[in-house]
Amino acid sequence: MVLGSDPHQRSLAAILVVMEELGRAACPAPMWSAMLANIALSKASPAADGMRRALEAGRARFAFSFGAFDPDVGVGSIALDKARATGSLRFVEAAGSATHLLVPVGEAELALIDLGAGGVKRVPTRMMGAWGNWELTLESVPATLVPIGDVGLDHLRSIAAIALLARAHGAANRALELAAEYAKERQQFGQPIGRFQAIQHKLANCFIDIEGARRVLHHTAKLLDKGDDDWPYFADCAMAFAGPALRRVSLEIQHTFGAIGYAEEHEAPRHFKRVHLDTIALGGAAHAKRRLASRLFDNGGTGLPQYDLGPAGNELRELARRWLSQNWAGDRKAAFDARPFAKREFDAEFARDIGGTGWIGLGWPSEFGGQARTPLEQIAFIETMERGEAPRIGASIQSNALMMFGTPEQQKKYLPEILRGVAMHGMGYSEPQAGSDLAALRTSAVRDGDDWLINGQKIWTTTWWGEYMFLAARTDKNATPPHAGISMFIVPMNAPGITIQPAATMYDGSFANIFYNNVRVPLENVVGRVNEGWKVLTGALAFERGLVGGGIVLKVAHAFEQLRQHLLSRPELSADPVIRDRMATFAGEIEIGRQLMMHCAELAVDGVTPPEYGAISKVFSSELMERFGEAALDMLGMQAALSEQMPGAIDNGRFEQNLRHSLMWVISIGTNEIQRSLIAQRALGLPR
Repeated sequence: MVLGSDPHQRSLAAILVVMEELGRAACPAPMWSAMLANIALSKASPAADGMRRALEAGRARFAFSFGAFDPDVGVGSIALDKARATGSLRFVEAAGSATHLLVPVGEAELALIDLGAGGVKRVPTRMMGAWGNWELTLESVPATLVPIGDVGLDHLRSIAAIALLARAHGAANRALELAAEYAKERQQFGQPIGRFQAIQHKLANCFIDIEGARRVLHHTAKLLDKGDDDWPYFADCAMAFAGPALRRVSLEIQHTFGAIGYAEEHEAPRHFKRVHLDTIALGGAAHAKRRLASRLFDNGGTGLPQYDLGPAGNELRELARRWLSQNWAGDRKAAFDARPFAKREFDAEFARDIGGTGWIGLGWPSEFGGQARTPLEQIAFIETMERGEAPRIGASIQSNALMMFGTPEQQKKYLPEILRGVAMHGMGYSEPQAGSDLAALRTSAVRDGDDWLINGQKIWTTTWWGEYMFLAARTDKNATPPHAGISMFIVPMNAPGITIQPAATMYDGSFANIFYNNVRVPLENVVGRVNEGWKVLTGALAFERGLVGGGIVLKVAHAFEQLRQHLLSRPELSADPVIRDRMATFAGEIEIGRQLMMHCAELAVDGVTPPEYGAISKVFSSELMERFGEAALDMLGMQAALSEQMPGAIDNGRFEQNLRHSLMWVISIGTNEIQRSLIAQRALGLPR
């Protein structure tokens, strides 16, 4: 079967698989043109039927050019006069071995041209140092008009661009695999270069870009194959993001290889050339971003599409939206919004109210009183709470640890309180000498009769005002390796010996330095086994990172819509080409973040999201939040820098506060530098 020939099997997902493999193999087979020819000739006509049969039988080989309908004006065009074509077309792939040419001459018609006819001149073109493209000159060559298939010219062009991106993705992915293997073997300064943090972080960035491109490409294919009207939007997002991202990857791969990758006998240069040629074709990212900007701003504009989260997820989203409209709106929400930010981190009354719905235990197993909702339903809920600007609730990480490692007595005592919204648990992990390196923590817990005696200091604790602290302490100072001697405790925050020193944060929130001086907690307050707290701690963090990435990108998506509305209210800004380009870029990046979030949700169906994928989502989304915060101030100007409760502050200082808050997400639960090392070691197998 020729790719794209069977109407019942003309799956974009299948097309992308083939194109990716061609890219991986650096194979010059003209499948892109064959695929477009099959789709374009799918509309019934005698000429189309005959040529399609010839293509399937191998008697015809097609070259395809969009000509005057290519966003790149340098491609050229042809004109028809009495069924004869004249003109020139450049950058035509595989035209040297083709028997026929297809080129649109209108929104609904193609010119079918026999390249063996008189008046055709073919000149090979070297591009990016590689052969494979041709310049065609036509001088009064006979042409047959055939109708374009039902997909339509605009959609055909999007399919063509996505297929090229898939080929570039395959090439970049193969190059990354080669670089990772090289980094494991290449010795410098007495060790593999893959152990150097600079190389690990470089290749981790590449893996994040590769994964982001893969997710959005295949999401686009999924939408097209099921007939979703939003698929062209995601195709544009894929082009806006994946083009620049895959080129970044190809450059970093060359940097990793150094001089060895610069030699033409090496495989890497072929992938470098493939990536650059395929990502600039058909107007590249610039054309896609112009289309995205038009959607966002022209004729009143359209916001980010709402994801289909399945029947249950969609129903819960609407149910939660209605609940918020009745319980978190009007004077109540206005009074909350009027508070300083430090007083808007938590609202005890709201937590109790929503505790009555059972939604705090949305994803908990039913045996613990939860609703056992799927990850997609949990995303629906998080998204709705974010859009409703509701305060935080629950203690998801601690409750998850209790369900996984807690005793029946602990579960019976603490989980119902969390579920009802009447108790909050903070996390006592970080210390002055143990931030991301939690194995270095020094807070100690010593057995004393029926109690544990805890001494030490915790810093940067955000939920210091909660009823309990989920505390990591060392119970064996001589353990090898160091993380083997850590245990997890539930510490009541009203226990004697606790001193809290709150501090204001740069983002107007608060955290605290907390000192534990001979604090007694009963033996039964250990979560998990003594000296096996590392398993509890890392399990809880892995779960949190999978959630945090999704939560961050949904925050960015909500802020993006608020910014879009402000720009629409000021036509001089929404018409500014620089602003339109930047907003289109962010639209594409938000979809990458949402796709990484959705991937974590899919993985969570079978258990906890693997740490490297939670890390990818967290790194990408937190740094997106930073970039967005910076850009919002650029677009809106000095007025956007006015802080809350200042006269004239835009949205009570929303945008400048978002920027200051974004720094916390980059550092929280393991800095992004640590996360990049985790990605490099777990996803790419680089040495520790």
